[in-house]
Amino acid sequence: MVLLLALVAVIVGFGVCSKRNGTRVVFTKGFARDEVFRIENESCDLSEIMVYLTTTQNQYENVYGKEIWEVSLDGVSLEQNVKETVLARIAQVKTMCLLAQEKGIALDAQETASVKAAVKEYYGSLNDAEIKAMSLSEATVDKLYTEYALAQKVYQSLIDGINPEISDDEARIVTIQQILVKTYATDGTGKRIKSSEETRQAAYDKICEVRELAVSGEMDFAELAAKYSEDDSLTCSFGKGEMDPAIESAAFQLETNEISPVIDTDDGYYIIKCMNTFDKDETDANKLRMIEQRRKETFAREYDTFVESLARNLNQTLWDKVQFIQDEAVKTSNFFEVYEKYFPDLEKF
Repeated sequence: MVLLLALVAVIVGFGVCSKRNGTRVVFTKGFARDEVFRIENESCDLSEIMVYLTTTQNQYENVYGKEIWEVSLDGVSLEQNVKETVLARIAQVKTMCLLAQEKGIALDAQETASVKAAVKEYYGSLNDAEIKAMSLSEATVDKLYTEYALAQKVYQSLIDGINPEISDDEARIVTIQQILVKTYATDGTGKRIKSSEETRQAAYDKICEVRELAVSGEMDFAELAAKYSEDDSLTCSFGKGEMDPAIESAAFQLETNEISPVIDTDDGYYIIKCMNTFDKDETDANKLRMIEQRRKETFAREYDTFVESLARNLNQTLWDKVQFIQDEAVKTSNFFEVYEKYFPDLEKF
């Protein structure tokens, strides 16, 4: 979870790895009434924040119930974390609207019509209590949907044409079975305690014996795992860069049904059996994930460069007062669902 002061320093960088050198984060008293923050000439008022915040609040409660807000981590409540996430998300949208101005990107007539239709549906779905609690007007909903669509259009423009060639080998997914004999213990707090040399040697001798049984065929690998392995997982599939390097190196050199030598890792001694050297469906799916990741990285580089010199102003006094709405009549949670109904094809940033 991100502490508020740390978040403020990267307010326009949520969701990407932003560079902070040269950025200007300014705290000022020169705010309009109900203005939560300002990034250059892009402003966000309290009603905009409340739409995002209330939507997120009710989405959580619809799934987990109100008791979810009793959760905290390292002294930071889930409510505070959600507040910070909302602040960062809407700040990123505002920043991307500034980027749209710089690049001359605007919504076309059809996109504007879709915004109007989404506004009509969402605002029409609200009851009087919801409108009052969020101090919401139809014009504010129009602004929110327009800016969100524009931000997505900027993202789309930056990643269009980025279709890197990824080979089967680069994206290859293998499936293995594994047996682990640990070389560590844990104390009452869960802290790891490294095994003695004598214990490590005993673990090594044991895994060697298990390997001999597996290689000889005296016992099925899965049966050996059930009897001897100290890892709860028997089978796993993974691509390059996703596992312990020692396990990965061994796995990608095995043929189907081949059993590895003993593998020394920080967790202990492993032996693995290759069940599938090339899962075609999983490899194709991994290619799509890798393409998406590289698109996001391309966007992040340009976004980072853009945000470096932007001035950001947070109304700390007002922000500290922002809280969840506690009203049983305020149940709205479909702000983004309505948006996606009218903009189903733009990629999410």
